[in-house]
Amino acid sequence: MVPLSFAGQDFLALPEAALYWPAQRALLVADLHFEKASWYARFGQFLPPHDSVATLDLIEALVARTGATRLWSLGDSFHDAEGAARLEASARARLAALTGRLDWVWITGNHDAGVAAMPGGRRVAEAEVAGIWLRHEAEAQDSRPEISGHFHPKLRLSLRGRHVSRRCFVGSATKLILPALGALTGGLDAGHGEIRRAVGPGAAALVPVADRLLRFPLS
Repeated sequence: MVPLSFAGQDFLALPEAALYWPAQRALLVADLHFEKASWYARFGQFLPPHDSVATLDLIEALVARTGATRLWSLGDSFHDAEGAARLEASARARLAALTGRLDWVWITGNHDAGVAAMPGGRRVAEAEVAGIWLRHEAEAQDSRPEISGHFHPKLRLSLRGRHVSRRCFVGSATKLILPALGALTGGLDAGHGEIRRAVGPGAAALVPVADRLLRFPLS
């Protein structure tokens, strides 16, 4: 976990694509896309079927490591409106245990807007915590500090003839976009115009490594 300061608050960025907020004892994650593989399977495209279990494994490990008592999932927690209904019984039980143990808040995203009922926790369109707005997609015209997801940012570099792609945070003075945590989520280049427009001036890709936060300006 690497220190990351944003909007006057101290956070810890995790290399596994999550953010821990010590003052709130809260873990922030984005774009879990539970049951993505089962959605594709309905159309004859078979992906490794254990994506939801792998994502749950990671969340449980991060909760244990950080000691979080709260969790905000910043939208697109399920890949589609029927995703929650397709969860296997064992995965559903694990998720219910997590949402029952933690103060768990689901922020609604574009993929999961039609989910009839989330497995525990509570669902909101957006939330304001300590002066920071938590929502699924960044609102470029809103000057208030904001943490969001949606874009699945990845930093892509060419190093010594080798192409490297790594999930990253993208931040500016008032915007912070989280990488996607879900096991089968792809990614959009951090320097893509849509991300840069959403974040505004001073955008940088932020990559937590073992002992520091690497910063790559996107201008």
